[in-house]
Amino acid sequence: MFFLVVIVVLALMYGYVGWRLIVPAAFSMPVNLLLWGLLVILLVLPFIPVIMRFNAVEGSAVDITAWAGYLSFGFFTLLFALVLTRDVAVLLVDGIGKLIHLASGADGTDIADAQRRLFVMNSINVGILGLTGGLMGYGMFEALRRPRVVEITVPVRDLPGDLVGFRIVQISDIHVSHTVKRPFVQTVVEMVNELKPDLVALTGDLVDGSVRQLRDDVAPLADLKAPHGCFFITGNHEYYSGVQPWLDETARLGFTVLLNEHRIIQRGEARLLVAGVTDYSGGQFSTDHVSDPHKARAGASDCDASILLAHQPKSIFEAARAGYDYVISGHTHGGQYFPYHVLASMAQPYISGLHRHDSTLIYVSRGTGYWGPQIRIGAPSEITIHRLVSA
Repeated sequence: MFFLVVIVVLALMYGYVGWRLIVPAAFSMPVNLLLWGLLVILLVLPFIPVIMRFNAVEGSAVDITAWAGYLSFGFFTLLFALVLTRDVAVLLVDGIGKLIHLASGADGTDIADAQRRLFVMNSINVGILGLTGGLMGYGMFEALRRPRVVEITVPVRDLPGDLVGFRIVQISDIHVSHTVKRPFVQTVVEMVNELKPDLVALTGDLVDGSVRQLRDDVAPLADLKAPHGCFFITGNHEYYSGVQPWLDETARLGFTVLLNEHRIIQRGEARLLVAGVTDYSGGQFSTDHVSDPHKARAGASDCDASILLAHQPKSIFEAARAGYDYVISGHTHGGQYFPYHVLASMAQPYISGLHRHDSTLIYVSRGTGYWGPQIRIGAPSEITIHRLVSA
C-alpha cells in the first residue's frame, strides 16, 4: 500500500512536469510519444534498485541502476518544485492583473497575444531546465564532497572542571548503500580520528541494505578510536534493513549499542551520563524497541551531566521531561534539498542546528552522508564536534 501511494504521488508529479513542459512545446506526435515514454521510464527507474535490494540482488549493475535512478529522481523533484513555483507565481500575477482590469472598468480582454505568451512560456521552460541542471551539478558536488567539520560549544549548567572541554564527535545518517560505499566510510573514519575525540557517537541511519550486502563497506568503522568509546543508536533505516543483524554487526565493529540504556563516563572526579534510545519509530517494528528516554537513564547514580543520543528530534519532548541536559540527534539531513526542507520542518520540531527546548539543549545534525538523490542544496553534510563547557 505504501509503495502504491508513493507511485501514485510520483506519477502525478512527473505527469505535471510533462504537462507543463512537453505540451506547450507542441512537438510532433513521434517526438511527444518519445518524450512521454522517457518520462515513464524515468518514473520507474528509481524503484528498480529498491525492488532488487528487497530481493537480495547485488552487483555493479544494481549500483549503476541506483545511481541513474536516484539522479533522475533528484532531477525531477527539483524540476517539479521549480515548475510549480513558476506556475503559482504566474497565477498570482494573472489574478492581480484581472483584478486591476476589473477595478479600472476595462473589458478584461487579455491583451497579450497568445503566440507571444506561448513563446515566453517555452523560453521560461528552457530556463527552468537549465537552472535545474545547474542546481543538480552544485547539489551533487555538495553531496559527494568530504563532510564539513562543525564545532558546537555546549553550555552545561555547573559542569565540573574535569568535563570542561570534553569532546563528542558525532557522525549520523551516513546511509551506506548502493551509492555510498567503503571509500566514503574510510574518509569519514580518517576525518574523525584526526579530530581526536573523547567519545564518538553514531546517531543512526548507518545503512540502507543488509549486513550481507554492506559488511565490507562499513568495515572501516572498526578503526574509529576514542578513549571513552564509540556508541551507536538505531535510526529508522536500521529497521528497514534488518535491525538485529545490524545491532550485532555494529557491536562486532566495536560500538557500544544503546537500546534505551546508558553508560557512565568517568573523567577524573566527574561523571557523565551517556544514554541512547531506539529510534522514535522503533516501537512500530518491535515492542522491545519502543523509544523511552526515561528508561534509558533509569537506575543511573548521581551524575554531573547527562546526554541523550536520539536519532529523531521528536525525542526532545520526552527527553526534556526526563531532565537531560543535552540531546544529540540527526535524521532530518537539514532538509537535504528543496522542497524537502519544507517537509522536514512539518515532520520534526527542529531540522538543524542548536536549540533550547525548555531547560534541555538539542543539536540536530545535517547528517554525514545523504539519502536517495545524490544532492545537497543549502544543507551541507557534516561531522560534528560537541564541546562541553560550563554555563
